[in-house]
Amino acid sequence: MRFQAQLRLAKPRLLTQTHKGKKRKTWLVNLMYVPALILLVVFIFYPFLQGIRLSFTNWDGYSDEMQWVGWLQFRRILTDADILHTIVNTLIYGLGSTLLQNIFGLVYALFLDRKVRGQGIVRTIIYLPIIISPLIMGYIGYFFFQYDGGAVNDILKIFGNPPRDWLSNGTLAVWIITFVNSYQYVGIAMLIYLAGLQAIPKEYLEAAALDGASSFGRFKDVTLPLLMPSVTISIVYNIIGGLKLFDIIVALTQGGPGYASQSLSTMMYNLYFARQDAGYAATMGIVMFLLISIISIFSLRSLRGKEVQL
Repeated sequence: MRFQAQLRLAKPRLLTQTHKGKKRKTWLVNLMYVPALILLVVFIFYPFLQGIRLSFTNWDGYSDEMQWVGWLQFRRILTDADILHTIVNTLIYGLGSTLLQNIFGLVYALFLDRKVRGQGIVRTIIYLPIIISPLIMGYIGYFFFQYDGGAVNDILKIFGNPPRDWLSNGTLAVWIITFVNSYQYVGIAMLIYLAGLQAIPKEYLEAAALDGASSFGRFKDVTLPLLMPSVTISIVYNIIGGLKLFDIIVALTQGGPGYASQSLSTMMYNLYFARQDAGYAATMGIVMFLLISIISIFSLRSLRGKEVQL
């Protein structure tokens, strides 16, 4: 009885000590976030706020003087002859690359999900371009499609066809850039889908097969619905990367011919460094941020609604 009484007296004290220990542990864990938060503030939030401030000025990017011009830079967008074409190019880079990367990434993942010889080698070959710098990948693409000595034109000559200046056509250059970007990053989509496929219980597919479902039926009714979380991750990730495309464009065409293949990223670069119009470049940055945010959030919410929990 005395022991039970002592235990009842000691229990509140033990609970208090446990609660204090948990609070201390939580405080220490939260303290580990501080370096990451500092980096976010210094390198992301502060520059972003500075960009918003500069978008209301006529700063040239170099002088110490700047004048507050209000909404003038945003009104310039409505009369800029190049902005609509640039936004269309940016959407092609973002949505076109996303479509190609996810189609081929899913095909590669379905193939590699089977027990085939040389899986590791095939995965490495598909994933290898991601290791290369996007700028270097763009130059590699340029050596393929350039007029003099390009690999594609050399192949055409073998079959008796005349060479073609692939990058001098603005529309064609846009799709070549989209193809090169898709080729480089298709490995990421492949890995995301491969991880999703391997997480699907085999019992579901076996049960569908016993019910008489065909291979396509199993894919449509079982695999694809359960793969939707991977689809969401891959599509949103690829959309954001494609809409920000810069390096490959600079290496392949530098936004040319003229401004026919430029994106919002390369337009900002040209406005800041070539035209010394940093205020308008900051405005383009705000436009690109809004465009990426709207498309990404819309895609995320649309795809999340189609996900099926295991």
